[in-house]
Amino acid sequence: MNEQIKQSYDLAVAQYASIGVDVNEAVALLDKLPISLHCWQADDVTGFENPDGVLTGGIQATGNYPGKATTIDQLRADIDKAMELIPGNHRVNIHAFYGDFGGQFVDRNQIEPKHFQSWIDWAKEKNYKLDFNCTCFSHDKSADGFTLSHRDPAIRAFWVEHVIRCRKIAEEMGRQLGSKCMHNIWIPDGSKDITVDRLLYRKNLAESLDKIFEYKTNDEYMKDCIESKLFGIGAESFTVGSHEFYMGYGVKNNIVVTLDSGHFHPTEIISDKISSLLLFLPEIMLHVTRGVRWDSDHVVVLTEELLAIAQEIVRADAVEKVHVGLDYFDASINRIGAYVVGVRATQKALLQALLEPITKLREFEVKGQNFERLALLEEAKSMPWGAIYNHYCAMKGVTVGEAYIADIQQYEKDVTSKR
Repeated sequence: MNEQIKQSYDLAVAQYASIGVDVNEAVALLDKLPISLHCWQADDVTGFENPDGVLTGGIQATGNYPGKATTIDQLRADIDKAMELIPGNHRVNIHAFYGDFGGQFVDRNQIEPKHFQSWIDWAKEKNYKLDFNCTCFSHDKSADGFTLSHRDPAIRAFWVEHVIRCRKIAEEMGRQLGSKCMHNIWIPDGSKDITVDRLLYRKNLAESLDKIFEYKTNDEYMKDCIESKLFGIGAESFTVGSHEFYMGYGVKNNIVVTLDSGHFHPTEIISDKISSLLLFLPEIMLHVTRGVRWDSDHVVVLTEELLAIAQEIVRADAVEKVHVGLDYFDASINRIGAYVVGVRATQKALLQALLEPITKLREFEVKGQNFERLALLEEAKSMPWGAIYNHYCAMKGVTVGEAYIADIQQYEKDVTSKR
């Protein structure tokens, strides 16, 4: 290990000890916190079901940076490269239309665990764990903007069957990999303009979810999550699966609620929602992204809100109750670089939260010493957490600091530029 990194770390450890923080304990906790990398960043949400398919559902991947993954092998290689540059052991989140279909068209209501066995085998080889998502967009039967809430019972039945099959796939992933697979349900259902029968669509969605959850899964192998959204392109006026809908359904039926940090009003934050949901649900799922104006899917960077999300997780003693995944797709920059920047930023936020002098802060709060609490929170911002993260990277055998930029540039020269 570089001597300068070690010296900086030793000085940081002593400085944190002076305010009652055990750095070794914080780093040990960070090392146990996996982040789920979303497979769709590497190929702009194209999938492998239909290479000529068009992305729909209020989703857009903007940009045309060269070298995107176009095959399963390329996508896995890109994820492997990103994992090399991120300390710790992490997860990979897969959408259903990324199945290994062997060049054959398999409709969504026909997919089976066998179509994802090669993903499971790859994860075993690389020591990754997997998460999963049903794919209720970019399909003929979602063309008019409605799926599980559709007016046509036959179309609702098609999507119900798809989601049930996805839950079975997630269950098999969790069984084979020995780690609970988080299966996320997000649908694009909504309308561009004024909708009169809002209650009807939401009633249809509730009934479809009831049918989906009639199939009982093993909680040791998988957990269902339901994810809301404020709006999407083409669904600006009405989104069936709103936050209020899923929060109500999740609490009523003990289903994990997913909070996506880009699925709310631009001035609305999810950090303040975490503690509320934890009172009523044993677990919650987070999709971390960065909204810019109307668009919710920019690469995650270390913002005030990202830090606030991490702080709420730690302050609520919920590191084992909150599952963290990323969800963005930037096609305007190097896609592997987007992975590394986003995961490292999320880890840095979690590390800062773990390094807070929480015992002292709580003492001040109990005693009503609000000035002291505020002052210590401010001083904590300038503590040498960066030296701790650099040491953690070195300890895990991962490139330290901005040096990973050159590593990604070399991979681009050797691999992605030749696609």
